[in-house]
Amino acid sequence: MPPARSGRTGAPRRYPLREIWNAIFYQAKNGGTWRALPHDFPPWPAVWQQYRRWRDNGTLDAVHEALRGRVRAKEGRHEHPSAAILDSQSVRVAEKRGGAGDTTRARRSPDASDTSSRTRSD
Repeated sequence: MPPARSGRTGAPRRYPLREIWNAIFYQAKNGGTWRALPHDFPPWPAVWQQYRRWRDNGTLDAVHEALRGRVRAKEGRHEHPSAAILDSQSVRVAEKRGGAGDTTRARRSPDASDTSSRTRSD
């Protein structure tokens, strides 16, 4: 974490930063909505507000860079990767065209089905 600002003014923190981090890690791992955070964590508005603040001021990126460097060093690799691999996939999408005559037709007629509720004429 970046060092705390000296001479901080304002109200004291209501929730420990460690609990905020735990809630953010939980959210990152499990997904879902912020409102669905378990009640063991601080209230979701407090977590969301701090997450948004850290995201916008670059703190999350700085923490990620520092942790990645430590993990790489612990594994005996250089802190900064020398190359990256990007994997992408192209998917062809059919072009959608409008028009009344372009609707999908039924694959089978009701007369071809033995379970049809429609009566057949002999």
